[in-house]
Amino acid sequence: MDEAITLPDLSTAHYRLALTAQEELRLPAYKGSTLRGGFGYTFKHLVCLQRARETCDGCLLRHSCPYTYLFEPSPPPDTEVLSAQSDIPLPFVLEPPLDSRTHYAPGETLEFGLTLFGRGMGYLPYFVLVFRELGGRGLGRDQGKYRLETVTAVQPADGPTGAQRTAVVYSAKDEMVRDQDLAFRWSDLAAHAERLPAGRISVEFLTPTQLKHDGRFHEQPEFHVLVRALLRRVSSLAYFHGGQRWETDYRGWIERAQAVRTVAAHTTWLEAWRYSTRQKQRTNLGGAVGQMTYEGDLAPFRALLALGEWVHVGKACVFGNGQMRLSSPATGSGVQERTLPTA
Repeated sequence: MDEAITLPDLSTAHYRLALTAQEELRLPAYKGSTLRGGFGYTFKHLVCLQRARETCDGCLLRHSCPYTYLFEPSPPPDTEVLSAQSDIPLPFVLEPPLDSRTHYAPGETLEFGLTLFGRGMGYLPYFVLVFRELGGRGLGRDQGKYRLETVTAVQPADGPTGAQRTAVVYSAKDEMVRDQDLAFRWSDLAAHAERLPAGRISVEFLTPTQLKHDGRFHEQPEFHVLVRALLRRVSSLAYFHGGQRWETDYRGWIERAQAVRTVAAHTTWLEAWRYSTRQKQRTNLGGAVGQMTYEGDLAPFRALLALGEWVHVGKACVFGNGQMRLSSPATGSGVQERTLPTA
């Protein structure tokens, strides 16, 4: 068995979107559902030629429609894994603001993150168009209007250049989408991963995290539960959005993860719900938030954990759930430099 997990080499791009309120914005404390819901509704309105349909099933355009790919992807006919449509991860995640602000006065700025995976990176212009359109329609309880001010590409501090780079790819001043390639490959995280602690590490779940194992969700997930979820998510993203079949010793890694101990658990379960007008039902977005500290032979898992900061983990990642941050228990400081621009 290899000494460390070798990740599939998928490309990823991260952006920061800045919205300027034109009217008062009244939003929930956790904004992931509002951002994702408004984005999905507006996207379908703009691109769907058969909006009356409840789902994309049976649509003649489903295999070439951008809405279908981003929101209702179906597996290839010859797929060997995850044949159930509902199990396919979407090729993007939103990272809502981590503060609990609920009001934004005109002129104030709201920022959030967007990460695109594999083929999903080619759909950035759609995201820009839709969030710009959503601003004119309104967001939140009173449908307050905003202006999409900027979209900034952000490369990790440990990218190919060895330093964080940023570039504005869209500005309201000229309303142009610029071709700025600051994407990084998962292999670019390897150098950073080797600098992570090898014997003890803390994982902070910044947003509700749903990790399910043995038929139940875990408020204080053991290390192997976290590793199982990351292995599934990374494998699925690489397969469905990068065309890569990730060959690794899944069973062996899980067995090794079971030997890692939990030495501190400071988490709680945060209740959160959303109502889907399309499905006409409430969906549970609640999950564990807080910090878990693990101790043991962590060296083989460092690259997987580092990637988890970008891909998120567990259920409902597209709403911003499962955002995690690594830190050193000795100092409590972040070991992954993910400082993002504020403008």
